[in-house]
Amino acid sequence: MLGGVLGLLVLRSFTPRECGYILSAVLKPRNETLVTFALVLLAMQLAAANVAAQWVKYPTAGVPRKADGKVDMSAPSPRLTDGKPDFSGIWTTGEPFDRRSRGLSSPKDLPGPRDTQSHGADTPGDPTAIVGSRQMANIGIDLPGGLPYRPWLAALTKERTDNLAKEDPHIRCLPDNFLRAYGMPHLLKFVHTPGLLVVLNEVNAGYRQIFTDGRPLPEDPNPSWQGYSSAKWSGDTLVIDTIGLRDDTWIDWNGSVLTQAAKVREQIRRPDFGHLEIQVTVDDPKAYTKPWTITLTQRIVVDTELIDEVCSEDEQSLKHMK
Repeated sequence: MLGGVLGLLVLRSFTPRECGYILSAVLKPRNETLVTFALVLLAMQLAAANVAAQWVKYPTAGVPRKADGKVDMSAPSPRLTDGKPDFSGIWTTGEPFDRRSRGLSSPKDLPGPRDTQSHGADTPGDPTAIVGSRQMANIGIDLPGGLPYRPWLAALTKERTDNLAKEDPHIRCLPDNFLRAYGMPHLLKFVHTPGLLVVLNEVNAGYRQIFTDGRPLPEDPNPSWQGYSSAKWSGDTLVIDTIGLRDDTWIDWNGSVLTQAAKVREQIRRPDFGHLEIQVTVDDPKAYTKPWTITLTQRIVVDTELIDEVCSEDEQSLKHMK
C-alpha cells in the first residue's frame, strides 16, 4: 500500500519515450493505486507534449572541456566584466538522494550520513535524472542534535512529519522558498550581472532577485515569499542578506519554517566551474533558540534548459487531501 502518500517523486526526461516530469502530491484517495496510476499516466502525457518543444538537449556555450570532450568541472570559474565570479548557469543539488530508488517516499524517509565525495563530484548533474537533495526532507539533518527548534515548532514539525506533510505549500502549487529550492528535484538557473543576480526556478516560472549593489534592506518590508535580498562581495564570496519573509515559510518537507523575524545570510562561492558552495546562517529568534548554519552545495548542469512546469495546470491533488 502507498500509505496515503505519493511523495515528491519527480522523473525528468527529454523525450516522450522517457516520459518527462512526474510531479506528485500528498494524496489520500479512496483507491490509492488507481489514482496513483492515473496521475502518473497524466504526467507522462503532459510531459510528452511539453518537452519535445523545448531546448532540452541544446549545447551550452563556453563550457570548458577536457581532451576527451567531458566537462572540466575543476576548470576556473568564469568571471563577470568587473572581475568577480560569475554564478550564471543551470544548477541542481550537489548532494542528491534518489528517493525513487526506494519506491514512494515520505518526509520520514531520511538519507544516511553525508557522503563527502558528493561535494567534489567530477561530473555535471544528469539532466535526465534530477532528484532532490539529502536535506530536502530535513534541512538540518547534518547538524548535531538537529535544528534548534523552539517548543512550538518542534511540536509542529513532528505533527507535519507524522501526517506526511499534507499541508505542504509545495503540494498546493505555492512558491518554494529559496533555501528549499536549492534541494528540490527541479533545476535553478542563475543569471548574473555586475548589479543583479536573478534565480529562475523552473517550477511555476518562479524567480528571485538579489541586488548586488549593497543597497540597504527595507526597514518595514511587506512580507513576501522570497523576501528582500541585498548582497555585497567579500573577496570572491557573495554575501547575501535577506529579510521580509512570510510567517510559516516552509524550508523542508518536515515543515520546518522561517518567520517574519528571520534574517538569512547566504555566502556563495564558486570555487571552480562545476560547483557552488552556499553557507547559510539563519537567525530567527521566533522559531529557533539560537542561530544555525548549514552548507548547501550545487552542481552545474549543462547542455539543457529549464522545462516549463506549471504546477497548478490541471492540478489534481487538493481534492484528495480533504
